[in-house]
Amino acid sequence: MSGLQIWAIQTLNSLALGGLLYMLSSGFALIFGLMRVANLTHGSLFMIGAYVAATVVREGHNLFLAALAAMLCVGLLGGLIERLILRRLGGNSQGQVLATLGLSFVAADACLMIWGGDPLPVNAPAMLQMPLHLFGLSFPAYRLVVLAISIVAALLLYLLIERTRLGAMIRAGVDDMPMARAVGIPASLLFTTVFCLGAALAGLGGTLAGPIFNAYPGLDAEMLPLALIVVILGGVGSLAGTFVASFIVGFIYTFGIFLVPDLAYVILFLPMVLVLAFRPQGLFGRSLS
Repeated sequence: MSGLQIWAIQTLNSLALGGLLYMLSSGFALIFGLMRVANLTHGSLFMIGAYVAATVVREGHNLFLAALAAMLCVGLLGGLIERLILRRLGGNSQGQVLATLGLSFVAADACLMIWGGDPLPVNAPAMLQMPLHLFGLSFPAYRLVVLAISIVAALLLYLLIERTRLGAMIRAGVDDMPMARAVGIPASLLFTTVFCLGAALAGLGGTLAGPIFNAYPGLDAEMLPLALIVVILGGVGSLAGTFVASFIVGFIYTFGIFLVPDLAYVILFLPMVLVLAFRPQGLFGRSLS
């Protein structure tokens, strides 16, 4: 394999990881921006999505059906978490953080009990398992599809937020929730809807990650810190910032491991430290009131 081929594949791996991080981080950013809840179960929702997809694929169904099943199951689970737990802790930020942290441990043990400790492979569709040849280079076709799906998802989410009544309510809630309540926006229903949407996006991300990473214990702990870095870099509640930051983190993480594996996490966390020091609201965010 030539040097150019290696660099091209690493670039594609970075883009694919950036797309997966956007699936995970966009919902996290929306939830945090609207509800001011640092949902530490979000990585677990991503992992559960991967496990659900692996189960559906093992039953002989295709990845598209697996994605729908994962989005539905994880979205409903997110709604239950918001309704039954976080809502009872309204106004208690510390309690919400601790509750979601505890739920992440519960979810990790539940996955171990249900699916065991061995990685579960998720097979990509046969037509996407063959490499794609462009400009004399070979690329993993599935990673290109992941990148394309993430871009389409980003566009659809942008249209939802910017061009629909639901999106207008979400934007109003992010900007000023007390005023949004005052003009009649149903905050209770809005919170549940956004939580379900964010969880469903995490489930879709877990499904798409399955053929790349497999479903395995610890996937949540590996992905959640990356999502936190993305949200901090991009800015709370900013989908544009989340999109840009996802690919920045994807490149830094992939090439950091590839070039200087011993310092990969130093290189990854250094931009976050600099942003926190000089622009706490993030690259595209605004200061929280």
